[in-house]
Amino acid sequence: QVQLVESGGGLVEPGGSLRLSCAASENIRDINVLAWYRQAPGKQRELVAAMSPTGITNYADGVQGRFAISRDNAKDTVYLQMNSLKPEDTAVYYCYARITSAVNSPRVWGQGTQVTVSS
Repeated sequence: QVQLVESGGGLVEPGGSLRLSCAASENIRDINVLAWYRQAPGKQRELVAAMSPTGITNYADGVQGRFAISRDNAKDTVYLQMNSLKPEDTAVYYCYARITSAVNSPRVWGQGTQVTVSS
């Protein structure tokens, strides 16, 4: 089963930028959905951005226009570029893969990477 490893988190000031990376252990070309979720303390995990194999993207309302999900199939890596960061973006960010479109498709999570936005 594919494994996902996130990196790129850290501490950044409001208005700053970070790029998260998610390296997969296997070919991501045909994975049905690749996505980023986040979970802030005391809150439920929420979808941030998702991408289909054909490049169709979907973003949460609060990050539209500030965040961008992308993929590099040659490197089996998914990215989340985060610009104009706000304190409310502080959370643990998780990479997620839904392998196929089947109802019982395997779903894989990374271990998470902490993003803290603070002055």
